[in-house]
Amino acid sequence: VGEALESSEVQAAIICLENQLHEEYVRKFLEAGKHVCVEYPMALSAAAAHELWDLAAAKGKILHEEHIELLTADYKQLKREVSGKELLKGTLHFTGSALDKQRTGFLAFSGIARISWLVDLFGELTVTSATLEEQQNERYSKLTAHFQTKTNRPLTWIEERGPDLKRGKNINFHFECGILEHIPDAPKENVGIFMQDLNLFAQKLLGEVPLEHVNSEMKHTLFCLDLAEKIRGFCEAN
Repeated sequence: VGEALESSEVQAAIICLENQLHEEYVRKFLEAGKHVCVEYPMALSAAAAHELWDLAAAKGKILHEEHIELLTADYKQLKREVSGKELLKGTLHFTGSALDKQRTGFLAFSGIARISWLVDLFGELTVTSATLEEQQNERYSKLTAHFQTKTNRPLTWIEERGPDLKRGKNINFHFECGILEHIPDAPKENVGIFMQDLNLFAQKLLGEVPLEHVNSEMKHTLFCLDLAEKIRGFCEAN
């Protein structure tokens, strides 16, 4: 790492480490004058994420947080099916194996991809309440967050983790025109999601991505992390 930080031949870094280390290494490489691509979440607090974006801007460097959750073929098909429909209410329930929160962070940050989904599908959201249930001896945790859309429609996100839970996403979106209860299947694309994301990072480095797109992506990333911070605040207050 030290050689990469000091080398003039290294112009960009890809950070693929445990969540708790993201902020430290993003900061190191930005301060060394390198462009950075980092796995989500870029940091385990919204304040730190804002600081990193400001540092990247001050250094004139690209800071790219991956958004592979928005690049899967199934998600793209889901977005097409949701587009133009008026939401009445909805739930996104994610299940997965147990996590070590010392390494992965608070559930709203380790599960930031689900917040990203909901914001990308339904626009800016407001957190209205959130609770966290934990059974530490069983390594079980369940986060329930409630949102409102700009049109005051309720959305619920449940993030449930435990040793015996299989990875899965379940949706229940009610629209004026009907109910969507399953994530639609879509044929696999020729280019994998990680390569799609790396291609986008490369395009940014080459100046091929319009500034308005870069700014929109930055706004989305920080907004989702701000929501995660608000969810944590609700949970800690309970």
